[in-house]
Amino acid sequence: MENAFIYSFVARGMTVLAEYTEFAGNFPAIALQCLRNLPSANCRLTYHCDHHGFNFLVQDGYAYCVVVKDSVGKQVAMAYLERLKEEFRKRYGGGRADTARAKSLNDEFGPIIKEHMVYVVGHSDELIKLLKVKAQVSEIKNIMLENVEKAVDRGQKLGDLTEKTTDLRAKAQDFKKTGGQVRRKIWIQTMKLKLCVLVFLLLLVLMVWVAVCQGFNCTK
Repeated sequence: MENAFIYSFVARGMTVLAEYTEFAGNFPAIALQCLRNLPSANCRLTYHCDHHGFNFLVQDGYAYCVVVKDSVGKQVAMAYLERLKEEFRKRYGGGRADTARAKSLNDEFGPIIKEHMVYVVGHSDELIKLLKVKAQVSEIKNIMLENVEKAVDRGQKLGDLTEKTTDLRAKAQDFKKTGGQVRRKIWIQTMKLKLCVLVFLLLLVLMVWVAVCQGFNCTK
């Protein structure tokens, strides 16, 4: 990956505050043209031109750029820009960069840009492994969040089911109570009917007995 990092800068809006390169060519002009086409919103973009990638990280009004050969993966280029952004914000986060003139931070921050370029070139394998780990952690986090959302959704459905079960239990109790009342009412009506039949039979027996006694002159 030697000589793979060509040019890098930090800009506020369209104003380049610090830059670094060891190569001659029109890379700064092309990068500046790409900068003019960037959206103002936070984003990550890569433009390709003549076997080179022009990578941009835009955040909070500042743009961080690195031009690399196509052999450098986009993930590595973005990892470099993240490091550059953190270093720049640590040094100038108090507001000094908000009023700095064009190229006014070159002497101070230019060597820092070079240091980060050298570091990333020398630790690209470690960065790739770290990026993979971060991607896995992010994937696990997303899976966990999805599972939590599903669990919450199941909890809501269980809540609905519990509510429905409570309603059914209340209705069952009402039905049981109503059924008991109906059974008691039917039992009373049955007993009344049986009593009426019994009285009728007793009267019938009495009438038969009286008739028989009269027929045989049983009376004194």
